[in-house]
Amino acid sequence: MFRRLYFWIGCLFVAITAGTLSCYTTTTGRAAEEKLPDEVSYNFDIRPILSDKCFACHGPDENKREAGLRLDVAEEAFKALQENPMAHALVAGKPQLSEVFRRISTPDTALRMPPVASNLKLTSHEIDLIEKWIKQGAKYEKHWAFEVPKKSALPKVEKADWPKNEIDYFVLHKQEQKGFEPSPEADKERLLKRVALDLTGLPPSLELMEQFRSDPSPQAYEKVVDQLLKNPAYGEKMALYWLDLARYADSHGYQDDGYRTQWPWRDWVIHALNKNLPYNQFVTWQLAGDLLPNATREQRLATGFNRNHKITEEGGVIPEEYRVSYVTDRTDLLGKGLMGVTMECARCHDHKYDPFSQKEYYQLYAFFNSVNEKGIESVIGGPETYAKNPLMEISNEEVQGILKFINKPDTNRLIVSVMGDLDTLRKTYVLHRGEYDAPTDEVQPGTPKAILPFNPKYPKNRLGLAQWLFDARNPLTARVVVNQVWQEFFGKGLVKTTGDFGMQGELPSHPELLDWLAVDFREHGWDMKRLVKQLVTSATYRQSAVMRPEHLAADPDNVYLARAPRYRIHAEFIRDLVLSSSGLLNRSIGGPSVKPYQPAGLWEGATSGRGLLSTYVQDHGSALYRRGMYTLIKRTVPPPGLGIFDASNRDLCEVKRLKTNTPLQALVMMNDPTVLEASRVLATRLLQEGTPTRDKITKAFRLIVCRTPSEQELTLLTNYYEKELKKLEASTAEKLVSVGEYPLAPKVETRSLAALMRVVNTLYNLEETITKS
Repeated sequence: MFRRLYFWIGCLFVAITAGTLSCYTTTTGRAAEEKLPDEVSYNFDIRPILSDKCFACHGPDENKREAGLRLDVAEEAFKALQENPMAHALVAGKPQLSEVFRRISTPDTALRMPPVASNLKLTSHEIDLIEKWIKQGAKYEKHWAFEVPKKSALPKVEKADWPKNEIDYFVLHKQEQKGFEPSPEADKERLLKRVALDLTGLPPSLELMEQFRSDPSPQAYEKVVDQLLKNPAYGEKMALYWLDLARYADSHGYQDDGYRTQWPWRDWVIHALNKNLPYNQFVTWQLAGDLLPNATREQRLATGFNRNHKITEEGGVIPEEYRVSYVTDRTDLLGKGLMGVTMECARCHDHKYDPFSQKEYYQLYAFFNSVNEKGIESVIGGPETYAKNPLMEISNEEVQGILKFINKPDTNRLIVSVMGDLDTLRKTYVLHRGEYDAPTDEVQPGTPKAILPFNPKYPKNRLGLAQWLFDARNPLTARVVVNQVWQEFFGKGLVKTTGDFGMQGELPSHPELLDWLAVDFREHGWDMKRLVKQLVTSATYRQSAVMRPEHLAADPDNVYLARAPRYRIHAEFIRDLVLSSSGLLNRSIGGPSVKPYQPAGLWEGATSGRGLLSTYVQDHGSALYRRGMYTLIKRTVPPPGLGIFDASNRDLCEVKRLKTNTPLQALVMMNDPTVLEASRVLATRLLQEGTPTRDKITKAFRLIVCRTPSEQELTLLTNYYEKELKKLEASTAEKLVSVGEYPLAPKVETRSLAALMRVVNTLYNLEETITKS
C-alpha cells in the first residue's frame, strides 16, 4: 500500500516538475523570440523600464536618491559617478563601459541592479533593449506628454474605402501594421442603441428606431447623431463624467456629513454642455469665473466647481488643518482632472518618478490658497450651513431671468458655495512632509517647468492659471480632455491611465491619433460637440462588437480597435434605461437631488444623529422617477444601488470608474423595487393595448433590449409567460404586483399582469440589456 502511495506521489512530483519546466521553456522561448525595434526609442522603450525599475532610487526625488546617481536627466546620467569618478553610468555607443548596462547584466547578485532585496528584476528583453539603446547613442527625449502635440499628416492605408473621417486613417494604419482587419459595421439596431446610450444615456425610442430603420440614405446615421446631440438629455449624459471629476455630492462629508446645496452648479454644467460652451471657457469659468472682468452671475456660479470638496462641520477640529486640506484637494483636482498628472505625489516630497519638485507643488497650491474661507465655519444645523462662505445667494428673480436654467421648485432661500479670494493674498509656504503646521520656504504662484513655465504676463491668480492651461504651448490640456472624451465612447482612453500621463502612466496606444485630435480640437475652438460627433461618426466607432477568434487571441484587450468595445453601461444609466423603457421616467432637467427607494436603516446606522441627513426620508410621486444622476449622494453612505454598479462616492476627483462584475449586481436587477415597479408598469401598459401576447413581448423586447427578438427568443419568452400564467397563484400574483408606489391600473387581471411582469423583469435582467455593444 505504501509502495503504491509513494508511486503516485512520485508521479505527481514528475508531473509538476515537467509542467514547471514546460512553462519555463515556453516563457523563455517567447522572450527569446521577442524582437528588438530597429530604432530604440527612449520615450516608448527605455523610459518605461527605468521608471518602473530604477527611478525610485535614481530619479527626481533627491531625498531618496542613492549613490548620487540620477537617471531621469541626461546631463546627470552621463556624469562621472560620485562613488567612482573614473566610471560613468552611461557612455554613448559603449554598453560595456556603461555602469548601467554592466550592473543590470552581471550574474553577481551582490552587484546586480535593481538589488535583489527590491524584488524588482529586468527581463532579458529589457536588458537587450537598454544595450541596443546605448549602442545607438543613448539619446534622451523629453517625456512624450510634455512635448507640445503636433498634427501629423494622415497615414496612408491600403483599405482606403473604409475610413469615414480622419480618426479612421490612424486606427486602420495601426491595424494594417499588425495584420488585423476592422470588423464590419454593426447592424442598425445595435448601432442605434449604442449611439443613443452614448449621447443621451437613454435607450432610443420606438419612433427613433423606426425612423432610422426606414431611412435608406447614406446620411441616415449622421442625421440621427445630429438629432441626439440636440436632445437636452445630451447635457445630462455628458455631465456625469464631469460630476465624477469635480467630486460633486449633496453632503459635506466627514462624520456629521450635513446637507449642502451645490445642485445649482450641476444645473449649470448641464446647461453649459447643452449650449456647447467651448471647453476653454467651460474650464476657465469654473476655475476663475469670479476673476473675469465684469464677471456675470453665471460665471460666478460656475466656480462652484472648486467648492465641491469635503468640508467638516465637526466641533473640536483644528481649523487650519482642514483649510489646508481644502486647498490641497483643489490642487490635486487640477493635477489629475485637468492636467492628467499625479501632482499629489509631490505634496510631501519631490515626485519620485516625474520631474515635479515639492516646491512646484506648492507653487500650484498658491493659486488656491487665498480663497476667503475657514477650516470650519459653522457646525451642522439649519439652512445657513447648506453652503459655506464664500457663497452666492440665488434669488427667485434670477431664476426667472438670467439664471433660468436653474430648476428651482420652491421659494426657499437658495445658496451655493462659490470661489472668492481675500483682499490680501495669503502667504504660501512649502509644508514639510505636507504637514499644515510645518511651513518652510515661502513660494509664489507658479507652474511645473517640465510642463510649461508660467508666463510672467499672466496674472498670478486663478485666471492666470486658466490662461496657462489653455496656452497653445501647454502640452497636456488638450490631450487630457480628448483622452477623457475618447474614454466615454470607447470604454478606455488612448492613454489607459486617464489621470496619469506621467512616467508611470501607460503609453498611448495611438500617439499620433491622440496628438492629431488634441491639435484639431484646439484649432476648432475647443468645440465639444464637434469632437463628440467626430468620434461617433467614425468607422472605428461604428464597428460590430462581435469578437472574432483571431482578434480575441491576438488582441484580447482590443488595443488596436479592430472591433467595437463591449461593456456594461454606468450605474446611473442602468436606472435611466429601466425608467425610460417602462414609461416611468421623469424627464425634467436639473433641480435638487432626490431620495428614491433604499433599504431601511442604512443612514441611521452610520450617522452622528444630527442634521437633515441623519435619517433617510424617501421621496414620493414623480421624484421617485428622476434620472440616476439626480439621486442624492451622501458621501458617508452613498446610494447602494449605484455603488454596487461602481458609481463614484464623490470623495475625490475620479476620472475613470471601475468596471466590476459581481453577483450583487444580478441581485439588484432581480430585486430592486425600481426595476420591479418598472416591470409592472410596462406590463400594465402592454396589457392595456389589447394586442396578442407575442406582440406584447416583441414590443417589450424592443423597448428594453432595443432590437427585434429572434423567433427562438420570442418563442422562449412566450412559453415562459404561459408557464407563469398557469402556475401563479392569486395570492402570489397579488403580492408581486403590489411593489412600488405607482398606482395600480384598474381592470387589469392580476395573474396576467404578474406573469407578463415576470417576462419584462427577465428582459431587464439580460446581460445584453445593460451592456453597450
